[in-house]
Amino acid sequence: MPAPRITVVGSYATGLTLRVRRLPSRGETVLASGYRSDYGGKGSNQAVGCARLGAEVAFVASIGRDDFAAMALRLYREEGIDTRLVRQTGDLPTGVGFILVDETGHNCIALDPGANELLSAETVTASAAGFRGSAVVLTQLEIPVPAAEKALALARAESAVAILNPAPVRPLPASVLQSVDVLTPNQTEGNVLTGRSPDAESAPEEVARDLIRAGVKQVVMTLGERGALVVTASASKLLPAQQMRAVDTTGAGDAFNAGLATALAFGDDLESATRFAVITGALAVTREGVIPSLPQREEVVAFCRERGLAVPGWLLTGTASRV
Repeated sequence: MPAPRITVVGSYATGLTLRVRRLPSRGETVLASGYRSDYGGKGSNQAVGCARLGAEVAFVASIGRDDFAAMALRLYREEGIDTRLVRQTGDLPTGVGFILVDETGHNCIALDPGANELLSAETVTASAAGFRGSAVVLTQLEIPVPAAEKALALARAESAVAILNPAPVRPLPASVLQSVDVLTPNQTEGNVLTGRSPDAESAPEEVARDLIRAGVKQVVMTLGERGALVVTASASKLLPAQQMRAVDTTGAGDAFNAGLATALAFGDDLESATRFAVITGALAVTREGVIPSLPQREEVVAFCRERGLAVPGWLLTGTASRV
């Protein structure tokens, strides 16, 4: 069977990165180095990640009519992503993010959404043809919530797996959570979505169970160095992380979500797909920058063989066992 189709609905933003010895405190100025301009935006990153792992990818997004937009379109052509549903506007500039990365590889990010704010539910509805035949629909929260909600609804209408990566996190209405097949929060995001304080020390499984009671079908919670927790209505399992030397963690979450979406699209069950996502997320922390860190399928195969891990058959053949 051919490679499955994934429709990603999300953001594009150019990332402007500086390296610092440590992240500044409030009101503090620190010296930086290594200025870099990169492709960014969670939706865009995840679309590229899925394409590199072998899926057929369509991207639904809103960008400006400026140099940053031209950069984005060039990237998508190079990565083989279907851009027919990427809409350009002169009303707002292309989104931009400012990223500080410390010497341990941890980061903080500020984002001006720009044209991403114009990606409406109506725009997504007008893009419905791009959802046809999709095995997975993947969206995030760097776009207006109504657009993400419409993407999830169209996924359900196409019998596709509806994945929501709830970042940057914000409280969501029950109607959104009830449209999600797989939610991929980190623990902070899970806390916020369940009405807890962001830094609450609740047990991850308890948070995930509350999300399932709120209507989410399944939860895959990322736990950093501890790995990922898979929780369904009837079971839970902690999948350990791959131990890596972190250079830059900026793209790890996007690589994880791309790995999860791609493995599900190719026919893996949720646990197997999460194991694969743990690997793709781990590989991403070993390089600077987001796009350079998103692994190609050949790199994942080599990593699995090096560590004695099972290589998914679809990763070798590029064909889906079921779609």
